[in-house]
Amino acid sequence: MLRIVTYSLLFVVTVLLQVFLFDNLSVSIYLNPLIYVAFIVLLPVDTFAVWLLFAGVVMGATMDFLMGTAGINTIATVLIAFVRPFLLTNLYGRDDLRDGGVPSPERLGHHVFLDYLVILVVLHHAVFFTFEALSWSHALRTVVRTIASGSVTVAVVWLLTRIFTAKFVARL
Repeated sequence: MLRIVTYSLLFVVTVLLQVFLFDNLSVSIYLNPLIYVAFIVLLPVDTFAVWLLFAGVVMGATMDFLMGTAGINTIATVLIAFVRPFLLTNLYGRDDLRDGGVPSPERLGHHVFLDYLVILVVLHHAVFFTFEALSWSHALRTVVRTIASGSVTVAVVWLLTRIFTAKFVARL
């Protein structure tokens, strides 16, 4: 029961941060951090694949509705939800993942967690900005937006991870 409440709170916090804070920051057209990916990144390691995909669909559809995009968030979020188990298995090892728990720098190791986070964020942002541009003539702009926004997203999600796992890692 605690998991449901905790992750529902994480869902609400990431959505509210994205909609009310990060969507309203107008620093540059190249900086558009999409920090709601933290919800998928921080789901427990032992989450069933079906629930992971369902969480990706719900998060993506919620963000599409609130941001006014036509399915771009859902496509990108479901993709990272699909890739996540394979990525964790390849980066961390199948036997080590059987224990469950929350992916965190303490659990996976700082280097492995950072690799995991960067790969998921870059994959998400590349798909999101490619579909947003919908043209190969904007390929360079898409790459720059992916790198710039991805860097800020990784930094913010890292901070959210440190905050989220500091309080709940012992109980989950």
